[in-house]
Parts: sequence; structure tokens; C-alpha cells
Amino acid sequence: MKHLIHGLYAIVDTGVIPPDRFHNAASEVLLGGADLIQYRDKDQSPEQRYKQAIDLRQLCSQHSVPLIINDDIELAAQVKADGVHLGKSDASILLARQILGKKAIIGISCYNELSRVIAAWETGADYIALGRFFPSITKPKPIFVSLDLLKEVREKVPLPIVAIGGITPQNALPIIQGGADAIAVIGGIFRHRNIRQQTIIYKKLFLG
Repeated sequence: MKHLIHGLYAIVDTGVIPPDRFHNAASEVLLGGADLIQYRDKDQSPEQRYKQAIDLRQLCSQHSVPLIINDDIELAAQVKADGVHLGKSDASILLARQILGKKAIIGISCYNELSRVIAAWETGADYIALGRFFPSITKPKPIFVSLDLLKEVREKVPLPIVAIGGITPQNALPIIQGGADAIAVIGGIFRHRNIRQQTIIYKKLFLG
């Protein structure tokens, strides 16, 4: 049975977390109670990516939390991750399924495109991601998702919805109430001085 996509989806992004803080930052977000972890790297060498992904695989296994790899199907297979997250310019769901198997969690970035949401659902995605919802340093492109679109997706598609982009403990509740099953957070946690405490604050949003 696949993991239920729900709660706090923490994205461990090497663009935000320097190598010397990587292990501790990942440990702290897991100790704080993150429900899913994604490894996201755009710039490092294959060797460094593998080293960090293996580290995360071990940490996530210790906490019984699924590990999703951003973009890289081959890396996901190498470290035996639980799944992969794919964007518009990445490989297809079909290829990911062929390489990672039926049990893999495959997520698709759908930005603010309802047609992409429908296509992801029909092609066998396990969850879809919408965003950004608010201004974001990590996601600076001018792609905005409205609450109306979130609600429309919730009504039309039975897949879990992950919301991303500038979501803070102060602005998250309308997103959750509007139909998001999970919220993905990068800077809101990893740019904070106390990662574990900030994770706990986000987690409390799903306890009400």
C-alpha cells in the first residue's frame, strides 16, 4: 500500500542548505515530524548527489518517512527511494513507472494548469503539485495559483494535492481548507534558525 500523501512535505533543497549543514538540517526536520521528504538538487556533481540521497534514504528509513527524489529517476532507483517528483521538462510518468515499479510514488508538478492536472491523473500519477500560491524566493517565476483553481482541482480530480510556493504558518490555513492534502515547504523551514521547532509549527496546522 502506498503512503498517504498528507501533511507536511519538506523539500530538502541544496540551493538553500549548504553541504556542511545538510545532514543536521534533514535530521532536524524529521525529528520535527515531517510527513514526507523530497531531495532537490540542481547543481551538484553526481557523486555528491548520490552521497546526500543515500544519507537521506537512511534518515528517512529510521523515521519511517517516504523519500521522494526531485527530477532524477535513475538516482531514485539507485538509492531505493520511495518515488520521484517530475516537472514539465522531466521524463514521463510511464518511464518513471517502468524504472521504479508499480509501488513507486510518482508526483507531478502542474503549476497552474488544469489540463496538466487532468493529464497527470489519467496517466497514473499518485499526486499532483500546484503552485506557487504566494511569492517565493525558491520559486520566483510568476506562476500563481488561486484558491478558486485549487478548489476546482479538488472537485474534479481525486488525487492528493500538494500546494507549494511561499506557504507560511500564517497563510497556510486557507490553502488546507481549500483542498490541499499537503503543503510543501523549503525556505519556510530551512531558512529558519530552529528547523525542528519550525517544523512542529507547520505540523500543528494539520491537527485542527
